[in-house]
Amino acid sequence: MVATDFPQKQTALQTASTIVIQTEKRPQKQRADSELQESTRKILLFIPALHSRKMKALFKAKPRTPAYLVRQTLDLLIYLSQCSDRDAKREVKMAELSKLIFELKLVLYGNVENEPVAEACAELTQEFFKENTLRLLIIYLPKLNLEARRNATQVVANLQRQRVKSRLIASDYLEANLDLVELLISGYEDLDIALHYGAMLKECIRHQSIARHVLESQQMKKFFDYIQIPNFDIAADATSTFKILLELLTRHKSTVAEFLKRNYNWFFAEYNTKLLESENYVTRRQGVKLLAEILLDRSNCTVMVRYVSSKDNMRILMNLLREPSKAIQIEAFHVFKLFVANKNKPDDIINILVANRTKLLFLFSNFKIDGENEGFEEDKAHVVREIAELQPK
Repeated sequence: MVATDFPQKQTALQTASTIVIQTEKRPQKQRADSELQESTRKILLFIPALHSRKMKALFKAKPRTPAYLVRQTLDLLIYLSQCSDRDAKREVKMAELSKLIFELKLVLYGNVENEPVAEACAELTQEFFKENTLRLLIIYLPKLNLEARRNATQVVANLQRQRVKSRLIASDYLEANLDLVELLISGYEDLDIALHYGAMLKECIRHQSIARHVLESQQMKKFFDYIQIPNFDIAADATSTFKILLELLTRHKSTVAEFLKRNYNWFFAEYNTKLLESENYVTRRQGVKLLAEILLDRSNCTVMVRYVSSKDNMRILMNLLREPSKAIQIEAFHVFKLFVANKNKPDDIINILVANRTKLLFLFSNFKIDGENEGFEEDKAHVVREIAELQPK
């Protein structure tokens, strides 16, 4: 090999080395470029999200206050009163209304995590009775779905107990809109809404002025029919409402005494026939229990004397004493003892007691209640002694 070939070989070797080095660096450069592109992509994706969050923070929606919820509910109820079933927006609006009613319920009742806030409840109540939100909610309740009906029922019931500046403003509203109370009563005639209207009614009649109105209206007579409705759940609910009404009346002495004096004939004729002589066991039991509470109340002394002076009334109670149910027997005894204890018993009552003396004394000889009750035993001994000493007239 000649000397001149050596520089050429050295140059070729250097070139080869350079190519090898460049080949080794190329993957590193590619990885760096790829990482740069990925970082750029993430930054570009983050910028719109960051911008969106800033915009949302800038234009954040105001919280839905109780007053706002009521106003929106009223607007949708007004829409519901005007729209047809074929309205394209109806389904969406109904869903929104259901959601609003649920939110109203949450304000009044709270949830698992939060108790109701008194200020929020007062704000909601005041706004609710400013206009006719209650009226529309009651009237259009049948158009709501089942869940919305339940929530609306709870809302209306709760509002009857809410005070605004120490006043039950629901009572004031109902006094000015008594037709709504009558609408709730007549709801027992509609199987679909009877229990919902019944639950609302129970809370409404807790206001003394409303209870008095029901007593003095023709609607009161309807309860004796509703109690006989074939549907057990509705009949039981009507009985419960009737019971609450009478129990409330026993608390308001003057109200019930005045009512019974004025309406004695029709009230007790209906009471005896449709409650005490009902074919339904629960109705008979509740009827005789309430009768005892009414007659034993001192404010009803005049009414009691009149009731226990009737032989027809006594025959009904004597039949109840023969019931196989011990519970009905005991409740009937508390009324029957008033006939026997009456110092001015009419002759026809004395003669009936004398004619049935043997049967009555035998009945009371085995007449016991569970557990010791000195008061009951004393009353029974007095009744037995009075009947044993009676002389026919």
